[in-house]
Amino acid sequence: MSPAEAPRGPLSRWIRFCLENPPVVVLVTLFVIGWGLRTAPFDWPIGGLPRDPVPVDAIPDIGENQQIVFTRWPGRSPQDVEDQITYPLTVALLGIPDVRTIRSHSYLGFSSIHIIFEDKAEFYPSRTRVLEKLASLAPDTLPPEVTPTLGPDATALGQVFWYTLEGRDEAGRPAGGWDLDELRTIQDWTVRNALASARGVAEVASVGGFVREVQIDVDPDAMRAYGVTLQEVFRAVGRSNLDVGARTIEVNRVEYVIRGLGFLESLEDVERTVIKTRSDVPTYVRDVARVSLGPALRRGALDRAGAEAVGGVVVARHGFNPLEAIAGVRLEIDALAPALPRRALFDRTRVSHAEIEEFLHG
Repeated sequence: MSPAEAPRGPLSRWIRFCLENPPVVVLVTLFVIGWGLRTAPFDWPIGGLPRDPVPVDAIPDIGENQQIVFTRWPGRSPQDVEDQITYPLTVALLGIPDVRTIRSHSYLGFSSIHIIFEDKAEFYPSRTRVLEKLASLAPDTLPPEVTPTLGPDATALGQVFWYTLEGRDEAGRPAGGWDLDELRTIQDWTVRNALASARGVAEVASVGGFVREVQIDVDPDAMRAYGVTLQEVFRAVGRSNLDVGARTIEVNRVEYVIRGLGFLESLEDVERTVIKTRSDVPTYVRDVARVSLGPALRRGALDRAGAEAVGGVVVARHGFNPLEAIAGVRLEIDALAPALPRRALFDRTRVSHAEIEEFLHG
């Protein structure tokens, strides 16, 4: 048998085809390279070509398919939470389809229930079933003031971006002048809302700092002298902080809507709240208590390089590409940075009082 008549295998025929058709090989190679650039799991700019990167995470999410039901009941012991919240909810949630097991935990003031589904169960349909079960609970299943909530559509490994709020000078160096409560207020009311709108973000949680709140410190001796109880103070402040609506009246063929505006807007409004009236003499909150702004109780803090800081953590949605979520968060940060508050700091050793006055008034 001559060499020309020797049988050829698939590899030999494929090599011969490539050698005889160079243009086809070049086109296939360019197509493979272009498709690889389009789907590469990196943030590569390739001009105006559309990209669909393969989702890749630094830590693969191999956890169980679970949903978390969180319920608050402030001031209650773990045993009370277990008997009146955790156990009734666990029994009710056992009837959901495709549930493998339920793990529940009762703590001081809150309950946490982890519902583990079968691997075949879809993530978002399982959330819908949990919400349907919570909405169809019997009225006497839980205490009247308790409302269970479903956790975010993310997993424990969905934390893709951590950040801190810091003061910086024009050169980008760290600068002071900001209190922890001010930074926490900016984080809660400005930064968190902006980052939560980024594509693929399930939740933005605030960490560190102090949450500012109105505190009413009652004086027991003054309450005894005015004949006021603590429940009356609670009731008066709660009822005064609301708007009420009534019917309409017609005057000169014009209809007017009657409203009572009662939202508290300052500490003075709280101090002027009437608790009770005796012999046409009102008793105000300022008569029996001291009203001030103060920090709320907290259970943790955020440390950065040995100093306390304020920041947040961005949690990506289940199944979303973490790289795309991080890119969206960075775009929101770049758009938000010019709108953040600014503050001028003066060094008394280098700036005179006249220069400060000129800066403030000029």
